[in-house]
Amino acid sequence: MPDEWYEMNGYLKIGNNGVVTIFAPNPEFGQNVKTSMPMLVAEELDVEWKNVLVEQAPYNPNIYTHTRQFTGGSMGILMAWEGLRQAGAAARLMLRQAAASEWKVPVEEVRAEKGMLTHQGTGRAAGYGDMAAAASKLEVPAEIPLKSPEEFSIIGTSTRNVEGEKIVTGAPLFAMDLQREGMLYAMLLHPPAFGMRLKSVDDSAARAMPGIREVFTLKVLDDDYERQPFDVVTFTEVVAVVGHSTWEVMNARKTIQAVWEEAPERTEHFLGWGGEKNPVTVPGGLESSDLHLRRMEEMAARPGKMLRKDGNPESVFKSAAKVIERTFTAPFLAHNCMEPMNFFADVTGEKIELAGPLQGPGLIEHTVATRLGVPVDKIEIKALRMGGGFGRRAYSHYLVEAALISQKVQAPVKLLYSREDDMTAGIYRPAYHAVYRAALDASNKLIAYHVKAGGIPESPLGHAASRFPAGAVDHYLAEEWAIPSNITIGAFRAPGSNFLAAAEQSFLDEVAEAAGKDPIEFRLELLDRAVKNPVGAHNDYEPERYAGVLKLVKEKSGWGTTASKKHRGVSAYFCHQTYVAQVLDVEVVQGTPRVQEVCCAIDCGIVVNPDAAANMAEGAIVDGIGNALYGAMTFQQGKADKTNFDKYRMIRMPEAPKKIDVHFVKNTIAPTGMGEPPFPPVFAALANALYQANGKRVYHQPFLGDRPNLG
Repeated sequence: MPDEWYEMNGYLKIGNNGVVTIFAPNPEFGQNVKTSMPMLVAEELDVEWKNVLVEQAPYNPNIYTHTRQFTGGSMGILMAWEGLRQAGAAARLMLRQAAASEWKVPVEEVRAEKGMLTHQGTGRAAGYGDMAAAASKLEVPAEIPLKSPEEFSIIGTSTRNVEGEKIVTGAPLFAMDLQREGMLYAMLLHPPAFGMRLKSVDDSAARAMPGIREVFTLKVLDDDYERQPFDVVTFTEVVAVVGHSTWEVMNARKTIQAVWEEAPERTEHFLGWGGEKNPVTVPGGLESSDLHLRRMEEMAARPGKMLRKDGNPESVFKSAAKVIERTFTAPFLAHNCMEPMNFFADVTGEKIELAGPLQGPGLIEHTVATRLGVPVDKIEIKALRMGGGFGRRAYSHYLVEAALISQKVQAPVKLLYSREDDMTAGIYRPAYHAVYRAALDASNKLIAYHVKAGGIPESPLGHAASRFPAGAVDHYLAEEWAIPSNITIGAFRAPGSNFLAAAEQSFLDEVAEAAGKDPIEFRLELLDRAVKNPVGAHNDYEPERYAGVLKLVKEKSGWGTTASKKHRGVSAYFCHQTYVAQVLDVEVVQGTPRVQEVCCAIDCGIVVNPDAAANMAEGAIVDGIGNALYGAMTFQQGKADKTNFDKYRMIRMPEAPKKIDVHFVKNTIAPTGMGEPPFPPVFAALANALYQANGKRVYHQPFLGDRPNLG
């Protein structure tokens, strides 16, 4: 390690021996941004990766302006692509300027490469460490020309996870590992069902138990608070139990005698990204999944809100030679991060320290400052490594809860959610419903297409109304609807797309069969139409790139050339600016489907770290298969009917694919999303493969589960 460090800018510092520390600005929850983001800086700095150390950057929006320090929406690398490279390039130029000044030569003649500075004319040479002190005193330059993709030596190479050794050896990394002297433990008692609130509480028995410090009612957010976009919280009034150990707190919580009552309808006020006010009506009552399904079917039978219309689809459907209509549904899903929700808080008069797993510190700092009644600059938020995120940790109300508890008891506190707490009082993927219709003419050509989709409490369609097959069909109609609910929902890996891809790509396979065409060729014909003669003024995809992943997966999977014993399904989808196609092979063993192989083709632009990107695709595919086969959360009288993994079925090791091949389209386009796009298409690839295996189409998720009883 160096004797001294010299800070070049907020993203990196250089030691006097040439070792470089690069700060990873975004929170990490397994997608490897803590490795890939520093790779961008190191590339333009032009330093050998073996001489790079990586540290998690503190939350500081004044320094880290290029990333928002938010991990979610598959936007991390996309947003940081230019800014992080500029940080590296700026430091490299400063080192060259320092060398030029000392050697008294023009800066244009000084080369900086692999941690060394050289001047050919004089033969002078120095390591970055030799010039770091002088360089750190120079003004940081603004815009610097960046390398072209042909010059990359770090970007595009498979680089090991910088925390790999710590992960496999169990070194302290996660918020659950955090310990502080005098730290207390806290848990919350939530209402037992959505649509209920606290009426009264008798906590006398809990207060008398050993190790219990405090028991009190906690108001998480004020009723009139104008919430930020991610201020989603299930229950705003809960009972907090604080003690000296988790075990003591858990046992004390069981003794609390709480009386709950049905909550009336209420209005929550949310602020949009532009500051606009968005009132949200939350209905009262206790909701059940069987009623949800009935209401969705009723809404699907009514006209929806039109999002896009090309041509005259209503007339064409009436005169079509053949009309195919299918309905698809999906239930609520729990996020089920392996690390339950937790957060550490130490609120004192001088400083507020908050540390834990969250996807975006900037999404919650205003809320916690307002609720505590302190200025934002008094708050320090440390984003620790997360044991899973998937969108759940973008809603970090548990940080506010921990801070309020610490403020109340005047001690450092770690708030813990049990698995049951998070699963039954959590934030879920919405329940969805979609009706698809296709019209074919006498020659089996697709001439009209209609999708009407909705959900509880929001539609999955939105901007996807202008995605494929929009632009490839002359007569096209997209409609949406939504049903309000008091069951709390939020972003779930590839929001909306995780259902739409399953429904749309399953439906297109069925339409291809009705048209007598190979599923891949059918899609390619539509995409060719979108290239040569697109329909509509705006189509939110590039048909050439879409077709590119289909052609690549066809080639790599040997589609149409493999043994006839394989039951194969194909799917392709575009979301988060990335194109993914998958071919999945399934076998049915004693009546149970087993996925054997998955071939995946991805166009996400330049791939920063190929191994890490392939890992994300593999994880998304396994996750998607598990959710497609088993994932479901249903409710009875507002109560979640699954409380832990004994009832909420997750995919198991022997059920994972035996082989996953991931292939990337090679191009020089700036990187786009990777964490989410490989997730949505696998649902339909599996559904289409199951049809090839047993001749039965699946329309309702989970594929191996039951729909709610309609009575």
